[in-house]
Amino acid sequence: MNDASVPPLLEVRDLGKRFGGLTALSGVSFSVAAGETVGIMGANGAGKTTLFSLIAGNARPSAGTIAFAGERIDGLSPDRICRLGVARTFQIVKPFPGLTVLENLRTAAMFGRADLHDRRAADGAAMAVLEEVGMAALASAPASTLTLAGQKRLEVARAIATGAKLVLLDEVMAGLTATEVAQMLDTLRRVRDARGLTLIVIEHVMQALMKLCARIVVLHHGERIAEGTPEAIGNDPRVLSVYFGAAA
Repeated sequence: MNDASVPPLLEVRDLGKRFGGLTALSGVSFSVAAGETVGIMGANGAGKTTLFSLIAGNARPSAGTIAFAGERIDGLSPDRICRLGVARTFQIVKPFPGLTVLENLRTAAMFGRADLHDRRAADGAAMAVLEEVGMAALASAPASTLTLAGQKRLEVARAIATGAKLVLLDEVMAGLTATEVAQMLDTLRRVRDARGLTLIVIEHVMQALMKLCARIVVLHHGERIAEGTPEAIGNDPRVLSVYFGAAA
């Protein structure tokens, strides 16, 4: 759990989002300390990706506040939030398909928090990230030629290349084989520890989520219904009921 004496890096308070008559999130609150890895768990439609969209600025909240490093960010544009140090990946991979792997990361390094306007400096930073995620050999490959696993890895690398402090990972292991999931977990741990990153992870590969995260927040129908260690969440009666039925 968070040390109450240390201000959180991210603080979400009473967050709500409505789309017309549909309530996607309601009264969601949690905080994340610098260096933490926190999982967001919930069935389809629970509001997980909406939560990421609000934090990253891709949508504006209907209620509540979001603070990053002590500064209110709710309602800011995605580019401003990225320059403050928040980067995200997407469920559906969104590389620049006509650019090479290196060019994808160069763009991130030049226009994110790193703000490296010199192309040589941006390429140096990009190559360092590619080395860390095991993609240096693919630097000159067009992004459109990568396998699904490669494109997922590129999503992660591009987020890191922005110079982010906080990275929001939206199902970066979905569709991967067991071997590829294990490789992604190893990469995420290694890069997180080397760069001192804070991670928030949405993942339906539950075993991976339990292995990677120290704490998990559970959403159900847009509301937070539980929060705790993976072990506590795995034994929480309400979580078991939501996922497996009342008999659980």
